[in-house]
Amino acid sequence: MPVTEQPKNIFFEEADLAYEEEILRNPYSVKCWLRFVEHKKQAPKSAINLIYERALRELPGSYKLWYNYLKLRRQQVKGHIITDSVYEDVNNAFERSLVFMHKMPRIWLDYCQFLMDQCMITRTRRTFDRALRALPISQHYRIWPLYLKFARMYPLPETAVRIYRRYIKLQKENMEDYIEYLKLIGRLDEAAKRLVDIIDDDGFTSKAGKSKHQLWNELCELVSKNPDKVTSLKIEPIIRQGLKRFSDQIGLLWNSMADYYIRSGHFEKARDIYEEAIMTVVTVRDFTQVFDAYAQFEKSMISAKMETTSELGPTEEDDLDLELRLARLEDLMDRRPLLLNSVLLRQNPHNVHEWHKRVKLFEGKPREIINTFTEAVQTVDPKLASGKPHTLWVAFAKFYESAGQVDDARVIFDKAVKVPYKHVDDLASVWCAWAEIEILHENYEEALKLMQRVTTPPSRKVSYHDEAETVQSRVHKSLKVWSLYADLEEGFGTFKSCKAVYDRIIDLRIATPQIIINYGMFLEENNYYEEAFKAYEKGIALFKWPNVYDIWNTYLTKFINRYGGTKLERARDLFEQCLESCPAKFAKAIYLLYAKLEEGHGLARHAMAVYDRATQGVLPEERYEMFNIYLKQAAEISGVTYTRQIYEKAIEVLDEDSAREMCVRFAELEKKLGEIDRARAVYAHCSQICDPRVAPKFWQAWKEFEIKHGNEDTVREMLRIKRSVQATYNTQVNFMSAQMLAVNSAKEAAESTQNADEMKKLEERARQLADEAAKDQVKPDKGILFVRSNTTNEELGEMTKTANPDEINIDEDFSSDEDETVEEVEVQQQSVPTQVFGGLANEDD
Repeated sequence: MPVTEQPKNIFFEEADLAYEEEILRNPYSVKCWLRFVEHKKQAPKSAINLIYERALRELPGSYKLWYNYLKLRRQQVKGHIITDSVYEDVNNAFERSLVFMHKMPRIWLDYCQFLMDQCMITRTRRTFDRALRALPISQHYRIWPLYLKFARMYPLPETAVRIYRRYIKLQKENMEDYIEYLKLIGRLDEAAKRLVDIIDDDGFTSKAGKSKHQLWNELCELVSKNPDKVTSLKIEPIIRQGLKRFSDQIGLLWNSMADYYIRSGHFEKARDIYEEAIMTVVTVRDFTQVFDAYAQFEKSMISAKMETTSELGPTEEDDLDLELRLARLEDLMDRRPLLLNSVLLRQNPHNVHEWHKRVKLFEGKPREIINTFTEAVQTVDPKLASGKPHTLWVAFAKFYESAGQVDDARVIFDKAVKVPYKHVDDLASVWCAWAEIEILHENYEEALKLMQRVTTPPSRKVSYHDEAETVQSRVHKSLKVWSLYADLEEGFGTFKSCKAVYDRIIDLRIATPQIIINYGMFLEENNYYEEAFKAYEKGIALFKWPNVYDIWNTYLTKFINRYGGTKLERARDLFEQCLESCPAKFAKAIYLLYAKLEEGHGLARHAMAVYDRATQGVLPEERYEMFNIYLKQAAEISGVTYTRQIYEKAIEVLDEDSAREMCVRFAELEKKLGEIDRARAVYAHCSQICDPRVAPKFWQAWKEFEIKHGNEDTVREMLRIKRSVQATYNTQVNFMSAQMLAVNSAKEAAESTQNADEMKKLEERARQLADEAAKDQVKPDKGILFVRSNTTNEELGEMTKTANPDEINIDEDFSSDEDETVEEVEVQQQSVPTQVFGGLANEDD
């Protein structure tokens, strides 16, 4: 039943009474009104709206009530067409709310979004403007995203541009968004101006992470590709400013500038830009970019001309124009190597190699070559040069000389020797080249004068390695100059003058071993042998090992060839002096030469002593070879029996492999001499260093020896020794394996304490090693039988199966050797060399 007079068709229910009474008691409580609204949420929308209106009449400043009411009203109109009058009622509600809520950005945003949904463009724009005016500037950032979204929804570029201009005044960091929008709508002129603004602004930071360099490239691309739309900017000053600032994109900027003029139709201006670019770039990459673009431009010009000519028909003027364009392209391609060389020289003007390449490019053009050489020697600083700067001067002078202008070449050389080079060797090379030119033209006296001039020492003493002094004051100590001077004196001077040059080289202490050897050979050619030996002595005093080796070798060889055995004691003193400090690396040749001297002119025992010393004085890897030589010479000089002590010494000194080889040869020697027991003793001695798995050849040789010269006992002894040696090596191997397994198990236990299967793996590995060792045991060879008897092979097999393999089983049935049937075996006889008997006569003889 109705409580009070209410609008038509609105009635209160019994359940509303409590809420109405609460509202009467607390009309200004938002909670009471919200509870009432919650209670009536299932009621018709008009009833809920009436409650909100009543509440807002009492509490017009409540944000919560207004927000919920407006949200409810927007939900109520969903699904209606935008021309329905209910939309206007909601708009009026928003307007009424803004009287009190004009400082609330959320209300403004909802209202603007609602208007955008109604497609009311002008009203929406004005509402956004009202919102910006009403809200404080600190809250404008909440309005602008929606405002910009609204501006980009409709094809109204002027409106959007004006909105963006207001926006970037406050938030300049979003200038890139504005530029992208300007590009989108085709306002490229303003976009270029805005790009220039942010490039010039040092405080601007790109939101997209673009650097100034990237922004500059973007500007250049924009302007160069749209010259008809970008009219307010002068492209050339902008790009030239970029050429100064961004040195890593020179080629791209030059191409952008040329592209701008090409698109503008100024082809000659574009060609000038390309020419300027290829003459100024300093890197190969930039040059390649510009040159390729330039060539493509010329090709496109030719293609365009040919197309227009084919359409309209060729005329004489068109043919000339086409020929001109073809000639330009051909000339450009021909100039490419030279242009590239210019780039490299601009990059490093002190690059000597590139100057030489430039000269080669002008081959056949003398004037250009002279100009290039002149520019090169004037440009290259010897202190900063990359390469050898003196080669430019030498090549310059040789160019004149090849043209027959020797006087001009001398002028060039005269200037070249005054250049302050960085190294003395450069100046020395110039002097030597000058002298060689004079020799080539048979001016020998002039060449000698040049060498005398350059080798004349200065008035004060100067150190060759003193960098503070000029190279001109140090060149008199250059070995290159003195070497050429000595060669000239040998060829065109007198004996005294040449000898004086060599003596001067030695006095200056700049001689090399080759200079000493040349000096000695020069004196020998002139039959001054003692003077030559004195020169060698001076060289020996100057140098140390190993540099003195060649001098000693030459000196000793020459001395022996000259005097032979006439001055034997002097030769021995020389050898002893040489060997006193000779390293083992060079001793072999000296010892052999010494021994050859003693063999040819001295005593045999002295020669043997030298060989004996040689086996100790050479490198360990050369001892085996030296022992072989020693053995051969000893057998020839002193007889075969003398070699026994040499073999014994070699076996003690050499390593295992070489000693094993020596033992086999020693045993062969004893066998040839008939000393079977001595040979067997040698084999037994050597067996201790012969693992059967490593040296099977040794055991095979011993086996063959025993087959020919032994019996069953000796063979069993050999097999016993073989098993003993093998057991020794197997024990060592097993011990090492056990150590390795122990180390591995310790590592694995430290890495993982939970892995219990590792011990099983170790035990299995140990069993495998034991099995391999058992397999390696040497079994007796049943095939070796020396004495034939009634004993069968099966019985012998039973004998070998006894517990002790070394025990000799003697059958009790045979009481003596007489009871055994023995088959006679033919014994081979060998002749004994006569050297064995010495002075005794052979019994057969």
